[in-house]
Amino acid sequence: MASLLKWIVLGSIVGLLTGSASAIFLISLDYVTGTRIEHPWLLYLLPLGGAVVSYMYLKFGKNSAKGNNLIIEQIHDGKEAIPLRMAPLVLFGTLITHLFGGSAGREGTAVQMGGSLSEWLGKMLRVDHTDRRILLICGISGGFGSIFGTPLAGTVFGLEVLAIGLIRHEALVPAFVASFVGNIVTSSVWGVSHVHYVVNEFPELSLLVLGKVVLASILFGLTSRLFSQLTHYLKKGYAKLFANPMLKSAVGGLVIIAFVYIVGSRDYLGLGIPLIQNSFTEDVSPFAFLGKLIFTSFTLGAGFQGGEVTPLFAIGATLGNALSGILQLYAPFLAALGFIAVFCGATNTPIACFLMGIELFGSEGAIYMFIACLISYLFSGHTGIYTSQQIGVSKAKLIRIAAGSTIGAVKTEQRQQDRTE
Repeated sequence: MASLLKWIVLGSIVGLLTGSASAIFLISLDYVTGTRIEHPWLLYLLPLGGAVVSYMYLKFGKNSAKGNNLIIEQIHDGKEAIPLRMAPLVLFGTLITHLFGGSAGREGTAVQMGGSLSEWLGKMLRVDHTDRRILLICGISGGFGSIFGTPLAGTVFGLEVLAIGLIRHEALVPAFVASFVGNIVTSSVWGVSHVHYVVNEFPELSLLVLGKVVLASILFGLTSRLFSQLTHYLKKGYAKLFANPMLKSAVGGLVIIAFVYIVGSRDYLGLGIPLIQNSFTEDVSPFAFLGKLIFTSFTLGAGFQGGEVTPLFAIGATLGNALSGILQLYAPFLAALGFIAVFCGATNTPIACFLMGIELFGSEGAIYMFIACLISYLFSGHTGIYTSQQIGVSKAKLIRIAAGSTIGAVKTEQRQQDRTE
């Protein structure tokens, strides 16, 4: 009982901190997004904005530039402390990215703010190493649950994202409290509302529909794999071409501006929420998912701040909408499956994504959502957007991976083998 009360109190404090931080961020994000839409010329300042953010991280960031990976590494081995400055830096960097038109998300910002605030709380209370880890997990769950309005998904995401195939059950109660309280603080205390998407009907269960869902889910998994690998490749490519991080981000901004003129549209800038909304209400371009994927990969690859998750929602929803005509299935239904499945493949968190589907779209299509997440999880392979994510259990017995290996280490080993061959 003493332990339970302790973690209810600590989890609530983390929820209060992360919920307030998420609310301030979401309010600010709405403001800068509206400003960008009202003043289209701000796009031409994207190279300057990127250079300023890179300078801030270079001058004051220390190890904050590692982002979400730093939090995951700290939970695993505790070698690097998470500075409190990470919270204001990532908040400033993400707002600048969205003000000038970069294609990025918001989950990374929420998780990093939650992690840095939780680390600060642990230092203030002088908790031991084990409790510090649990507080960091609470920070991830509180940030995720409050930023998307999905407390159950937020709870499990913080437990599941650390290692593929493993869940940290010792942090289950604290993570739930942090995510639950964080969501209440954001929505009820600060009055921030979340975007809702409607799926009016789900098809009846049949072998034909199941086959179509499996096929679509394979494509969702492969798409998430493409996104992860392209983003990592671009990060390394930009870094090799431009040793100066400010120049790297400035050039990246110019590339995004060029893409806008090449495709003749600004639909792929920012979070991509209009793309998601359109996927549930009307037909979208069959290549919209590819446009959002390219814009986001090049934005994050150049060092701009933000997250990947909301763009992944947009990629999945638009791909599902595009597949609906080919597979002859209700477009909002496939958009909903793509929404959670592409995200699942990129983060390797099938249970959290399934719960997110239930929270956002209801339980009527639960069986389809579960299948979509499982298939996407398998077909994304041992890739993901978080290179510090450990591989606790291999996704296939035929693929042998050393215990404790990270996604980044496996990729490096794979490249070395390819060169040797």
